[in-house]
Amino acid sequence: MNRRLTISATLAIAAVGLAGCVDSGRDASGSGGSEQAECPWEADDSVTTTARIAWQKVPTADLIVKDRGVLEACMPEASVTWSNFASGGDVLQAYGGKSVDMGLVGSSPTTIALTKGQDRSLPIEVVWIHDIIGEAEALVVRDESATSIKDLEGGTIAVPFASTSHYSLLQALDEAGMDSNTDVKLINLEPDKMQSAFEGDQIDGAWVWNPVLDELKKSGKVVTSSADTAEFGTATYDLGTVTTSFAEENPEFMDQWAKAQDYAVTMIREEPDKAAESIGVQLGRDPGDVEPLFDQFEFLSADEQASDDYLGGQLGVNLHETAGFLVQQGSITKASPETVYEDGVTPAFADSVNQ
Repeated sequence: MNRRLTISATLAIAAVGLAGCVDSGRDASGSGGSEQAECPWEADDSVTTTARIAWQKVPTADLIVKDRGVLEACMPEASVTWSNFASGGDVLQAYGGKSVDMGLVGSSPTTIALTKGQDRSLPIEVVWIHDIIGEAEALVVRDESATSIKDLEGGTIAVPFASTSHYSLLQALDEAGMDSNTDVKLINLEPDKMQSAFEGDQIDGAWVWNPVLDELKKSGKVVTSSADTAEFGTATYDLGTVTTSFAEENPEFMDQWAKAQDYAVTMIREEPDKAAESIGVQLGRDPGDVEPLFDQFEFLSADEQASDDYLGGQLGVNLHETAGFLVQQGSITKASPETVYEDGVTPAFADSVNQ
């Protein structure tokens, strides 16, 4: 790998270009969206929290909550601001600059943020699993004759550094016996710049997520995905994170937030057409193109999340395993004890949903 997996030391600097601050119930351009739902349960007007939420264009329940204005409807006295970010690394920069209170971050950058003794460590914790990533993140190549990642030896692969895609790519190279420093050239590229680089023959492949993934597949082919790397390595996740101070100071808001997320997960599972409509608004895509994407992820209910298999125990173990791999790759100098990652995950808010 020609660069190390890094989250810049600018974590101490406020992130710039927090594009896409919009009111809930509007599309990404702020020009209107799905009809805002009323609170599906009894609203709590005692919550007066000001919350700054980072979101990404990933087809998860989070986008349903945003589009339908569930938080605003259920906590009418709260103030909620949504800001769009291109990757988890960008969200962590915003955390470092104290620009956001909570947001979606992939499991790999979250691991780096939780690792103590790193100049990139942050006082955040994991409170939700937005999804388990499968075929939703994949390596697309231009060479139609390629059948595996080994066919890219000597080529250039684009990936957003410090993302779950980057982590999966490193696992795939390692499994193939390839050296990420010498066998391929990795370049740090945000998703919105990949299509022009791909079509302009500037890169040979890209590991990325939708909507860019589907665009690249029109002129390229998938040779492996995060579903494959999960089979021989560690699964990757999109995680709901929050600053420890915000969670401690605003437990009522967090309980309502978790309830809203669980409501939206249920919609994906039981009313996928309705869920696709809201997510389509936020992604700027036709709902008919969004619904098939749900099969590329695994979405968990609050009860499932709070169990020992996930937030209640195993996720902390998985994050520690991720840290160990990142040490081997030179991305971090030393992993923290397993208890650090376990302590960085809490099932409390998922557990509160059905109490």
